[in-house]
Formats: sequence, C-alpha cells, structure tokens
Amino acid sequence: MWLVKKFFIRILSKFIGFMMRRIKLPEPELISGPGSLNQLPALVQSKGVRSVLLVSDKGISGIGLIDPLVEALDKVGIDCTVYDDVQSNPTIANIESGVEIYRANKCDGIIAFGGGSPMDCAKVINARIGNPKKTALQMQGGMKVSGPLSPLFAVPTTAGTGSECSLGAMVSNPESHEKFGVASPYLVPTCAVLDAELMIGLPPHITSSTGMDALTHAVESYIGSWASDYTNLHAEQAVEIILRDLEATYRDGTDVDRRQNLAMASHHAGLAFTRAMVGYVHAISHNLGGLYGVPHGLANAVILPLVLDFCRQDCEAQLAKLAVIGGLGRRNEPIKTLSLRFIDKVREMNRNMDIPTGIAQLQASDIPNLAKRALAEAHPQYPVPRLMKHSECEAILQKLLTIRG
Repeated sequence: MWLVKKFFIRILSKFIGFMMRRIKLPEPELISGPGSLNQLPALVQSKGVRSVLLVSDKGISGIGLIDPLVEALDKVGIDCTVYDDVQSNPTIANIESGVEIYRANKCDGIIAFGGGSPMDCAKVINARIGNPKKTALQMQGGMKVSGPLSPLFAVPTTAGTGSECSLGAMVSNPESHEKFGVASPYLVPTCAVLDAELMIGLPPHITSSTGMDALTHAVESYIGSWASDYTNLHAEQAVEIILRDLEATYRDGTDVDRRQNLAMASHHAGLAFTRAMVGYVHAISHNLGGLYGVPHGLANAVILPLVLDFCRQDCEAQLAKLAVIGGLGRRNEPIKTLSLRFIDKVREMNRNMDIPTGIAQLQASDIPNLAKRALAEAHPQYPVPRLMKHSECEAILQKLLTIRG
C-alpha cells in the first residue's frame, strides 16, 4: 500500500512542479540599505497611491518604529491609517478587521510593516479587497486569488520570513486550530524595503529564530526536487551569509552591516523557496503553530536538524555542497562526512543561540493528529527528497516531546 501511495505522491508532485516552473513569478522592486526606508514615501507616491493602510502589530507600533514613516507619508500628502492589531500567527478575524478599515478609509494601497505576521495578514487583506466575493478560507491553497491587486509595499523588521518576496501567506483558523496557506503570484508585494536600521533593536532570541527560519527556507528549497539553477544560486547565497553572520549578530545586534547582510540572506532564501518550495520542517512547524501558537521561526529551528537526519542519505550531495559553501569543509572530502558536518553545524548554531531541542507545548496525545495534518499538508505539495510515513513523522514529533531544551 505504501509503495502505491508513494508512487502517486511523486507523480502528483512532479506535475505540480512542472506547472510551477511555467508560472512567471514576479519579483518586488527592491530598495535596500541602512536608511532606505526614507525612500518609501516617494515610491508610494510614484505608484499613484493617495491613502494607505499600514498593517503592523502592537509590539512594532508600541516602540514608535512606524512613527517616522507615518510622518513622512503625511509630508508628501499621503493619508496613512494604522492597523496594528495583528497577532502572532494572524487569524481570519485579523484579516477581516483589516479589510473593514481599508474600505472605511478609502485606501488604495497597503504597507506591511513588521515580521511575518503583519506581512501575511497584509497580503490576504489585499487579496480579500481584490476578491470581495471570496472569504479567506475560500482562497486556501494555490491560484485562487485573482488580480491585479492594490499596490503592496513590504517593510520587514526581521530577517527571516522572506515574505516580502514570496507568493504565499499563512493564516490561522482558531476554530479548527489549524493554519492554512494562500498562494498566488498576485500576493507578491509590489515593492520591498530592506533597511537594517529597523532591525538594530531586535532582541537576541528573535534574531536567532528568524535567522534560522531563513536558513530553513534556503535548505529545504535546495534539497527538494523542484530546485533550479536560479533557486540554488539564491539558496547558496543565503546559507553562506547566515552561517557567517547569524551567531555574531546574535551576540552583537548593533552591527548594522551584518544586520543588512542577514536581511539580504532572508530575501535570497525567500526568492528560492517561493519557486522551489519547502518540506517537512515547514509542514510540522505550521501545524505546531496552528495548534499551540508556537512561533514559526523557533519551530523551524528546532525541527530542522531532525528532518535533515531523516532525509540525509537522499540529499547528502546537496548538504555536502552547502557545507563547503558555508566554509565547513573542502570539496575533496567525502560527501557523507560533509553532509553530517552540515547537520552538526545546524545543531551547534541552535545550541550557541540558546534554541531549545524540544517544543514545550507539545502534548503526547496530540502527536497522531499533528502527524496526520503535517503529512496532509506536505503530500504532494512539497517536493521532499525522501517521503515520510505517518509512523516516521510521529517518531520525529516524539523526539520533540522527549528532548527538552
């Protein structure tokens, strides 16, 4: 039975990959560098936008990070309405509140300002505005959003999600305690601003988890069967930067050059996984986030080495190459040695940045259903190097339960 199921999963995955390669995905217009946020008001104005909805969260607005932008927009005659009630793992209710505020203030553009949650929320608000007869749930999955949509300007304040250049968004459904994805080329932001000055104040634990999130994007896109020369180039650049700069930035978050490097690494990883997709790390992480509210980057960091252990033999050449790119060895060393060294490096980085080895919220009684949901998400949408059985997914979840950081 497993062999038959495996055959059909692979056939469907190849078909989806074939179709994905024929979709021309846009890239956002990029403004990058310390202080580059100052260029955004003129850019918004150049797109003909006169009233924007700025989507953020209370943590960002509470420290005044958005205030200079709001003032600068006002100076060039652009009305700005702030919606900062987005919660971690944004919900359907968050999206609907944003839609109501957008309409009430007659907005004609959106600025997403923050981490992955405001980004995802802003994307689906935009999709709802452009597709008023469809609910967020009805947009679940791929290619159910019609366009064009309103201009969307993405300003990430963390270096991890790559959401400023991706075609997807994740939404939490509190009723079912699940997360679901919405994906469409129309969700890709119009413009992205990568300004390291916005990230200087990030606490170390956010720096580490978001950086490992970006590493997970790069690695899963690199080892999957949909990888291409384009995605590999961006994934390699991301891995090289993250292995070089993340731990140093965790220790000293005031280094603006390293912060800018990590912002670009996240962007590179975003360009890679948007086209080559992700794998089981994300499938498990999404479901832990949906059920328990576990932060996405943290979950990815914890799960990544376990999934790499599981699939190493089926992607050891790719992992070995990443080890060389990351300065962990030489090309003439055995592939097995290099691939194991790369996984060891991931564990070492987690350990050095105080990332736990387990998920504290995980309950043993939830493991069978979590495994079922994770595999339903992954098959056949994620082009993983090795297919995972239900029992194997449960075994990984058991390790998250029994290994306590």
